[in-house]
Amino acid sequence: MSFVVGINALAVLEEEGAPASHADEVLHAESFGDASEKLAVGASIPDVTCNDQDGKAVSLAKEGAKGYLLVYFYPKAKTGGCTKQGCSLRDNWSELQKAGVNVLGVSTDDEKLQKEFKEEQKFPFRLLADKEKKAVTEAFGVKNMIGMAGRSAFLFKDGKCVYADHKGHTGDQAQVILAFLAGAKK
Repeated sequence: MSFVVGINALAVLEEEGAPASHADEVLHAESFGDASEKLAVGASIPDVTCNDQDGKAVSLAKEGAKGYLLVYFYPKAKTGGCTKQGCSLRDNWSELQKAGVNVLGVSTDDEKLQKEFKEEQKFPFRLLADKEKKAVTEAFGVKNMIGMAGRSAFLFKDGKCVYADHKGHTGDQAQVILAFLAGAKK
């Protein structure tokens, strides 16, 4: 079974542009994380702080204390799937704003790369640089594959998790969140 997991992880790494030199590490990794370790619906937003793309400290607990906050994780800035995921949110920004959703994107990239990614893609939301690979990534229990956060998304309302997507979406991330909100309001 671990070999199958390794092959799946390699496919993700190839999609996300990771160097081939990491293949051996993937195949020999003992643990890729477990969904049971991930933040669950009903949990409080972790009280962690991380720098955004401009080097400004962002407290997730403060950001998510009132209203809706979507915290989405992606493995690597400026790669195919991660760009699709962010662009889905950008392209549906007005609908997300009408629904009262604030958005924070998180990866283990540094501030410089996050800033480039945000500017190139014209993202209207902030990107957090969890470059220590622990402040946010560990607090949310997001699978860390060879130094990269696993794709996932968590929606909070007034500080409590109301939706957890442990696999994340790429091109339809915004639509999934908006559909959840539409169903929750019925």
